[in-house]
Amino acid sequence: MTQALNIFSIVVLAFLMVCIRTFENDLFYDPLLQFFKTDHTTASLPEMNTFKLIAFTVLRFLMNTVLSLGILWVVFKKTSVVKFSALLYGVLLVVLLIVFFFLLKFSSEAPHMLLFYIRRFLIQPIFLLILLPAFYFQKYTAS
Repeated sequence: MTQALNIFSIVVLAFLMVCIRTFENDLFYDPLLQFFKTDHTTASLPEMNTFKLIAFTVLRFLMNTVLSLGILWVVFKKTSVVKFSALLYGVLLVVLLIVFFFLLKFSSEAPHMLLFYIRRFLIQPIFLLILLPAFYFQKYTAS
């Protein structure tokens, strides 16, 4: 029964991540969503409320982080894994937000690929895709 509950929990948490992505236009203020779907290599950044964009980016990051930490807990059942991951997420949030802010403020010239990738790391659960195999590798090589 526990194995089935673990699988169900992971499916629910992953489904919630999919919902965040699916309803991103309704849930978050992000004028860069449309901008990066166009030919952004030559265009300048659209007009935007920088504070509001950063606030919603942080909100989305935190939502994905909570779900990611939940998945890590269900998979490994170790407080140390969740604590280390939470610390890593916190450090990465601070570093990436600083870079994101400076790119928004001082990178009006195209191309905007660095802004695209920094933003991508902030709004998508990419860190989970890095941490899961890393902790599995550590678990099975330490045994």
